[in-house]
Amino acid sequence: MARTLPELPIEPRDFITIREIERAIAKLERRHSEVEALDVRAAVFEDSGDDDVVESNVRETIREVFGYNSAEFREHRYIRVWAGPTSTGMSKEAVAEAKERGRKQVATILRGLVARLNEKKEEFESEESGGPTTYFEQLNLHPRIASVANDLYLDHYYFEAVFAAAKALVNFVKEKSGKHDLDGAALMRTVFSRKDPVLLVNDLAHQTDEDEQEGVMHLFEGAVLALRNPGGHAFPQGAAQRALEYIQLLSLLAYQVDESKRRPRAKPAG
Repeated sequence: MARTLPELPIEPRDFITIREIERAIAKLERRHSEVEALDVRAAVFEDSGDDDVVESNVRETIREVFGYNSAEFREHRYIRVWAGPTSTGMSKEAVAEAKERGRKQVATILRGLVARLNEKKEEFESEESGGPTTYFEQLNLHPRIASVANDLYLDHYYFEAVFAAAKALVNFVKEKSGKHDLDGAALMRTVFSRKDPVLLVNDLAHQTDEDEQEGVMHLFEGAVLALRNPGGHAFPQGAAQRALEYIQLLSLLAYQVDESKRRPRAKPAG
């Protein structure tokens, strides 16, 4: 006798950003448009197969949007463009009527799922109205950082905002130091070197100054290694807050570049 495997527990879809919710809504709305446009009579009388395509698309989209073990997919994984009983020998007219009732039913289900996601979106917007996004708008970010990160961050592209800010910092260091032949961590180690720096953060007059110079070098080096790599982080939780902290760090370093001085080069003898 075959043993029935226990069903896995429900796993609600955990949306991370408003953008994710908007993409999910757009997919469901496309399926709703397909359902609304379905010519049921053509599907039945001409055997076009369009009803089968619509059913498959709707099921797959619900699975993709909410997840295989979600309550939504469990409820609708066998969704059909059909409503009412079936019987052997039904006329095509009766089949068409059942499919038309089913088409309306599927459209209603999709509208309900879209409404559920819109509620989730409103919750996100309410939570963020007094959170990191509002605080972000009040920050005095360095102009080089603000010019590339502001719009991305406020549009909820948090990772992209950090990545753009990190690239802007690297370009700023290249311009200030004149070291356009270097990039990334190698650029920072050379420009802010303790022993032979291009940009000075102090006068290098004593041990403490040298320690500070080296510490600043490591800050720049670490920022490039940790933040400019586009695959280095994904902000799985607290995306807005984490991105805000990273951007503030990059802005602080950009202000440090402003305050740094080019080290004068010794004139050749003779």
